[in-house]
Amino acid sequence: MGIAKIILFNGIVTLCTQFTVINSLQNDAILWGPGLQPQKIIMPARYFFINFTAYYGKYEPSLSNDLAIEIEGKSAKNNNKCRAWVNKLDRKDGTFLIRYKIYDTCLDLSIGVFYKSKHLAGSPYKVTGPVLPDHCNCPEKDFNSWLQQYGCPKTYEQIEHDLKLHNKIDMKVQIKKIIEKYHKPESTSFCHYVIKDNKIYRDCYGKHVGFNMFSDNILLFLTRKVVLPDMELVINLGDWPLVSKLSEALPVFSWCGSNDTKDILMPTYDITESTIENMGRVTLDILSVQGSIEHEWQKREPRAIWRGRDSRLERLKLVDIARANPDLFNASLTNFFFFRDKEAQYGPKQPHISFFKFFDYKYQVNVDGTVAAYRLPYLLAGGGMVLKQESPFFEHFYSMLRPWEHYVPVSRDLSDLKDRVIWAREHDDEARKISENARKFANENLLPQHIICYHAVLFSEWSKRIKSEINVYEGMTHVPQVKSKCDCEEQDFKHEEL
Repeated sequence: MGIAKIILFNGIVTLCTQFTVINSLQNDAILWGPGLQPQKIIMPARYFFINFTAYYGKYEPSLSNDLAIEIEGKSAKNNNKCRAWVNKLDRKDGTFLIRYKIYDTCLDLSIGVFYKSKHLAGSPYKVTGPVLPDHCNCPEKDFNSWLQQYGCPKTYEQIEHDLKLHNKIDMKVQIKKIIEKYHKPESTSFCHYVIKDNKIYRDCYGKHVGFNMFSDNILLFLTRKVVLPDMELVINLGDWPLVSKLSEALPVFSWCGSNDTKDILMPTYDITESTIENMGRVTLDILSVQGSIEHEWQKREPRAIWRGRDSRLERLKLVDIARANPDLFNASLTNFFFFRDKEAQYGPKQPHISFFKFFDYKYQVNVDGTVAAYRLPYLLAGGGMVLKQESPFFEHFYSMLRPWEHYVPVSRDLSDLKDRVIWAREHDDEARKISENARKFANENLLPQHIICYHAVLFSEWSKRIKSEINVYEGMTHVPQVKSKCDCEEQDFKHEEL
């Protein structure tokens, strides 16, 4: 993943005076992340990291009070100050995550990073050229150039695996087969999309098609950034994967896979929406979860926590285990739907708590719902030790996870869950290392840049498998971009100035 990384060291600090501390931090801090290249990598929320552990080696609460960020620039519309919202997230480990959102095209953008009112590690960072907000519909014409500029890899192993069954596809034939087999309005819903000349069209099938807003949104997002290849694809709007391994390999894109199916995996609608709406209408995302945690590891309670609804029998068993071992667990059901007849036994249902409060505890339990529990990315990023149930279901990144490195495995029936928690309490250093590995994995694979790249590479690679001519079908609905005051003329104007 191509990201800007700036490392500035200035020798070994030998004095403990206030001047020495400030001087060392100015030079020893490490800054990296796509938010340092805002003119190249356009996201709803840009972000970058600051690491102070090169000097401190541990977390110091005072760092947050002494760290300040300034994002400044001129609006391309009227030369007034560019509107920007900056959010500083303290990860309680000596590192900070800085994210910012701009609302209009900015010229002469400057990113100032200050420690005790003094510039830090090469600050300010000056950006030449216009910096566009997310809503600008100014797609890069060359897809491969955009992919490289955005820092995306050329492919992913999971994509190669999912697409190996699909070559020289005649989509007209495949669409007819998919509709014939899976158009069951009461139980399945899906949308047939056509991308033609970077415009989006769709036909949806089924009774419950409201989730097409999620597939619409990622396609609209990408087509604002880059001209996508012409293509057709079918996106399953349900959680359950559709294409059985025992049946013909029809090309259906799904948010969840399983050992018994062969759908083409996409990042879930949950993590995709939290990427597109970062610093927007979502409150839980892969960035905010890292900066909304109150306690560092040693101050967290050494118990395992879980909250959720009754969407799987093992979740009821988890409540039984927790009630028998209150010194090890805090687990409750928040809603009854699938097992309403057992509410008297497993209730009363408990009120929801903030997801961020999960990390008042050292250990978090991840148990499947109807399919894979889509909370796993946020648990990995939160800096706790994840106890993950063995599962036949998986998301697009599961194949890269390693048991005992990124999480502690738990049997399908939860029979060893108690023993796993006892092990963690008796091996605190190992448990903490697993939690650190999990967060590192999330930051290397599940941040907004990664989710955007995965979609872009997936759609590009898929388009190469289609042999049939791409045309818009009669009666398809056009999915338009939302109109905004921003257009590409501002970008062209700046290029002329240069």
